[in-house]
Amino acid sequence: MKIMIIGGGGREHALAWKIAQSPKAEKIYCAPGNAGIASVAECVGIGVMDFDAQIRFAKEHAVDLVVVAPDDPLAAGAVDALEAAGIRAFGPRKNAAVLEGSKAFSKDLMKKYGIPTAAYETFDTPETALAYLETAPLPIVLKADGLALGKGVLICATREEAKEGVKTLMLDKQFGSAGDRIVIEQFLTGREVSVLTFVDGRTVKVMTSAQDHKRARDGDRGLNTGGMGTFSPSPFYTPEIDAYCREHIYQPTVDAMRAEGREFKGVIFFGLMLTADGPKVLEYNARFGDPETQVVLPRMQNDLVEMMEACIDGTLDRIDLRFDDNAAVCVVLASDGYPEHYQKGFPISGLEAFDGKDGYYVFHAGSKFDAEGTIVTNGGRVLGVTALGGTLKEARANAYKAAEWVHFDNQYMRHDIGKAIDEV
Repeated sequence: MKIMIIGGGGREHALAWKIAQSPKAEKIYCAPGNAGIASVAECVGIGVMDFDAQIRFAKEHAVDLVVVAPDDPLAAGAVDALEAAGIRAFGPRKNAAVLEGSKAFSKDLMKKYGIPTAAYETFDTPETALAYLETAPLPIVLKADGLALGKGVLICATREEAKEGVKTLMLDKQFGSAGDRIVIEQFLTGREVSVLTFVDGRTVKVMTSAQDHKRARDGDRGLNTGGMGTFSPSPFYTPEIDAYCREHIYQPTVDAMRAEGREFKGVIFFGLMLTADGPKVLEYNARFGDPETQVVLPRMQNDLVEMMEACIDGTLDRIDLRFDDNAAVCVVLASDGYPEHYQKGFPISGLEAFDGKDGYYVFHAGSKFDAEGTIVTNGGRVLGVTALGGTLKEARANAYKAAEWVHFDNQYMRHDIGKAIDEV
């Protein structure tokens, strides 16, 4: 098969790396890709939102399967456009990707079908939101309704912070049109867990659990980012919690989407909070998470191409999804100043240290080749250094050891990824 991946970050590198292991994968393209992805796929200069160019390329090169990885093209209907052109595609159609594309939609869906989540209200004007905040319980969470690169969530401890948050989202438009509507919801406390699932419209196959670290700085301080590191599995996601989530969250979500005429095929990412009152849904993503994919896929035994085809064909019930009995930790090496202002274009050294080392991986999130063919930094999150281990503590030690093998100027990382496992 000829397979094209849409996207160019760490998630897409992990997907390309895993797809390359499939005997079904004869040739892999990635649009636009990055310098790391170029080691396993042919990168082509097509943007993630350029559906016409993607379709032309797929037809000219007889591509058998297009994997749409990022949220923006999914929400804008990339899969619909590809399918309309007769091209097989992996990912939810536009009417199903709204599960992530609109926080208000997903909250209303959970309320309608009794799926546990935080209490909430939705607001279309800053005036009504501010009036609500006058008496709302604190702390409180403000969420931009639309896509905001994983950053449109504000946790506010005081009424003043909350009012400033409304200004940031709805008036200053820090996240553009994503903040035209906002959701204000109850602040939940507990352990956060991320669970990825394969979905074929009816059947759900649950992948291993993970936990992301969103804040930029050690100790969960600083601004929200796209993710500074992650580990898998979560020791807090017990078999009892898994059984509860399968019955009350995962299957009901898939059934609800089908009942609404929005059959979901692809990957649903469940962001959960393990509260004292049981697991509750914080958010849905309609695709593989980043950087969670970088710790989940290295532990998966199955052929990823077979899993994707089963989602498309509605045959997931025939597959036994299996994961290794080990652990993985990913430490993100970022450009200092991320997620706000940072410099790019610094040469990256030491990447060859990963060659031939089993259980150690470096997934490129923001890299490119400069005019001389040198790999240089090209983003806020630059690399995801992932390592396996027999236990989480071993995997964590291996990941931080491997993070020392590479270097670029202006490099920054958190030093406490997976530290919560020390409490277990």
